[in-house]
Amino acid sequence: MIGELFKKYREQITYLFFGVMTTVVNYITYWLCSSVIFGEDSLLTVSQTIAWLVSVLFAFVTNKFCVFRGTTNEHIAREFLTFFGARAASGLIEIGGFALFVDMLHFNDWVVKIAIAVFVVIFNYVLSKFLIFKK
Repeated sequence: MIGELFKKYREQITYLFFGVMTTVVNYITYWLCSSVIFGEDSLLTVSQTIAWLVSVLFAFVTNKFCVFRGTTNEHIAREFLTFFGARAASGLIEIGGFALFVDMLHFNDWVVKIAIAVFVVIFNYVLSKFLIFKK
């Protein structure tokens, strides 16, 4: 029964799994930049931007080959540019929301990251499924 459910919802399950892994990559990169490289409370938006770039690269590879099972590199340049463009749109929402709520309104940076992540995950799945990796 579990095997049948996995087969039926493989794409959503793997998207969720690699979405969590992308979030982990994002959070670790953010932590490294904000706490280790730049120092606490220094250049938080720069740290967020770097974390976003690293996680977008990770997400493209995992989405292309693991989630949507791309078997050819024939359209990889188009897919990457479309993926990057779509992620740029959600990245603007993420970075802009982060700058607004953390830098200007002084909300807790981790609370803001988590709140924005919920919207971004849904937005990115819809774009990836119906625009970027459509079959």
